[in-house]
Amino acid sequence: MTERIPAPALDFFAQLRVQVGPVHEIGPTPAGNRRVIPITGGTVQGDGWTARVLPGGADFQAIVTPSLARLDARYVLETDGGDLIYVSNQAIRVAAPEVTAKLVRGEPVDPALVYFRCVPAFETSSAALGWINERLFVGTGVRRPDRVEIDCFVLR
Repeated sequence: MTERIPAPALDFFAQLRVQVGPVHEIGPTPAGNRRVIPITGGTVQGDGWTARVLPGGADFQAIVTPSLARLDARYVLETDGGDLIYVSNQAIRVAAPEVTAKLVRGEPVDPALVYFRCVPAFETSSAALGWINERLFVGTGVRRPDRVEIDCFVLR
C-alpha cells in the first residue's frame, strides 16, 4: 500500500447570517419544485473582519425529492473596509419528508434533524483579500424562518 495523503484540515473563515425575504414559488419543473428566495441583507463575522450582506441576491432552490433540496445562492458581501466579495454557494439540504415540508412552509425546525452542507466560492478584486480567490471552502448551515446561518471553513 502506498503512503496516504493527509486529509485536508479546516480553518474557520466566517459566520454568515443571511436575511431572506418571501419565497417566490415557481412550481414543479423537470429539475424539481423550483423556488426563488430573495436575499435582503445580513451580517458576516470573520476572524478579525466583518462585512454586510448586500440586498439583491437570491437563493435558487429545487426541491428534488420530498427529502432533498438543491440550493444555489448568489449574493455580494461588502467588508468593513469597503471591499466587495461575490459569493456563489452550492448546497444540499436533506431531511425527513415531514421536516422538509416544514422548512418549505417557513416553519422553525430543529437543526439536528437536517443535513445542510455547502460549498461556497468567494471572488474579489481586492488585493488584500485576493487569497480567497485561490482557496476552496466548505460550510454547514441552518435554515431559520427569516434567515440562513452558515459557518464557512477554508480547506487547508
